[in-house]
Amino acid sequence: MSSPEPILEFVFTAHALKEMTRRNIAEQEVQDVLAKPEQMEIVRDGRAVYQNKYIFTKTSKTYILRVFVDIDIKPPHVVTVYRTSKIEKYWR
Repeated sequence: MSSPEPILEFVFTAHALKEMTRRNIAEQEVQDVLAKPEQMEIVRDGRAVYQNKYIFTKTSKTYILRVFVDIDIKPPHVVTVYRTSKIEKYWR
């Protein structure tokens, strides 16, 4: 994981919006992760995952919200988003 640069301007792909609706993730949650990322990792050329830990109020459990972004285009494109409870697997 490298030191993350904030992303303030971006667009959502249709796939990302569909998955966010299905997974009940608000656009504001994604904006918060991209504006103040705790961690960022390059997963392949041109694509990065930004992530933050947070406590999900519905369950009071700690999760990571992972936001996958194509960073090689302007503005960057959010391609998918999900939350996971697998802290040990994804947090570096």
